This record gives sequence, structure tokens and C-alpha cells, in this order.
Amino acid sequence: MTSTQTTMAAATPTEKTRKRASREGQPQKAGWFARIVVLTLCFLWIVPVVGLFLTSFRPRDDANETGWWTLFWTPSAWSRLSFDNYVTAWNDAGLDIAFVNTLAIALPATFIPILVAAFAAYAFAFMEFPGRNFLFLAVVSLLVVPNYIAFVPILRIYSDLEIAGTFPAVWLAHIGFGMSLAIYILRNYMATLPKSLIESAKIDGASHFQTFFRLVLPMSVPALAAFAIFQFLWVWNDLLVALIFVGPGDNAPITVALRNNLMGQAGAGQHLVTAGGFISMILPIIVFLFMQRFFVRGLTAGAVKG
Repeated sequence: MTSTQTTMAAATPTEKTRKRASREGQPQKAGWFARIVVLTLCFLWIVPVVGLFLTSFRPRDDANETGWWTLFWTPSAWSRLSFDNYVTAWNDAGLDIAFVNTLAIALPATFIPILVAAFAAYAFAFMEFPGRNFLFLAVVSLLVVPNYIAFVPILRIYSDLEIAGTFPAVWLAHIGFGMSLAIYILRNYMATLPKSLIESAKIDGASHFQTFFRLVLPMSVPALAAFAIFQFLWVWNDLLVALIFVGPGDNAPITVALRNNLMGQAGAGQHLVTAGGFISMILPIIVFLFMQRFFVRGLTAGAVKG
């Protein structure tokens, strides 16, 4: 009898521990306050987007006379929705050429910083040299410096080199402004990689280039993809840098074309502006949806250690 009670008493904590462990392994359900906050934020974010989306299909007279919400109690207004705004914005406003220009700007301004920052991050993470920590601190400190304070001296340099208004001018600007964040993210991610693997490669006689290309680079794909998404979206949606270093003209990206060709020529034609805005959003949304898992993994791993 005593042994049975002892066995049951000994088994009880184990069962409680197992149940507690199973509960800890599952995500906790959000409370009512958290649900209300999330629903409110989603509502405040989605409603304006829906309004802009519906406005992009409305004729000019309807968009100027009534709000987009009148569609829900005016059934006859739905029959007047069409793709004419998108066709006009694409052809007459020159968004087709601007779309190609934006690709020509965004792709090099995304891949070149990744290539250079990956080498620098490897050096900061796995190579010993004098002043390494000081240099890394100096690179990270550049993140707090506003970009616009460098516009005037950079523009003067571009004018002396006669490259103002060209693609290389905006490439160099985006590369310089994005390099600090790229080095910070990639270095912190590489610091989480197993040190024993790097040491094993050194024992086997692998050089730094072999270790970088065969081991570190393949294992750093999440961080590389995370920064690639971040940089691509920033460059694609940028207006200030493009307006200063490229400006309107044959090389204008889609953000500058939206500002000058639609808002300038069409005046208050919000129906064309909204249509052009959604045209510019198509590719960034596709890129983010296909690579969002790398975005979350890369930023999370880079933020934990370093």
C-alpha cells in the first residue's frame, strides 16, 4: 500500500510537468484586448487601401464629385468602373518607360551593396585585424546620420564628374546609403554561424575566399534575402533620392513619373494617381510575398546576437 502511494505520488509531478511542457510548446491565445487592438489596426490600414483601390477604377467625374464609399449604396456606379485609368496612366503618363527605368535602378542598387557588404561582414565576423571593433562601430553609427545632409556635397561631386541625372549617380547614392545597414545585418547573422565549422575549414587548409564562398555565403542566404527585400523595396519606392540625383526626364523612375506626369499634367486627377500608384505596387508586393519567409528569418537572426 505504501509503495503504491509512493509510486502515484512520484508519477503525479511527472504528469504535471508533461502537461505544462505541452502547454508551453503551444502558442497562447490572444486576449480580448489584443484582438481588439489588432482588428482596429487592420481596419485603419485596410480601409484607406480599399478606398484608393476603388477610386482607381472610377471615372474622373465620379471621383471628383462623390467619395468612394458611395459605391456601397449606389449600385449604378459599379457599372461605370473600368480599367481606363490604368490604361491612361500606363500609356499617356509614360509609366511603361518609367517602370523599366525603375528596374534598371533598383536591381544594381540592390545586388551591389549585398556583394560588397557580404565581404565586409565576413571580415568583421571572422577575421582579426587592428581596429576591427572600432571600424564596425563607425559603420553602425552611420545608421543614425540622416541621408539628406549628404545630398548637396554629393550632387556637387556628381556635377564635377558630369554624371548627374544618370543611372550611375543614383546607383552610387543608394549603395552608399544602404551599405551601413547591410553590413550590420549580415555581420550579426554571420556571427551566429557555428565557429567550429569555420575552424574546421581553416584546419583543412581552406583560404578565406574558399570559406566565404563555400560555407559562409550559402549559410547566409536568409540574411542576404532579407536585406535584398529591404533594399529593393526602399529603392523602388524612393522619391527623394531619385528626384535629386536623376530628376524628371528620360531616366526618371516610376515615383518621379507619378509625381510629375500625373500630378503635374492631370492636376487633381486622383483617379489617375491612384491607378499609377497601384501599378507601381505590383512588383514590390510580388517580391515580398515570395520572399517574406527569408525576410523574417534574416532580420530575426541578425537582431538576436552580434
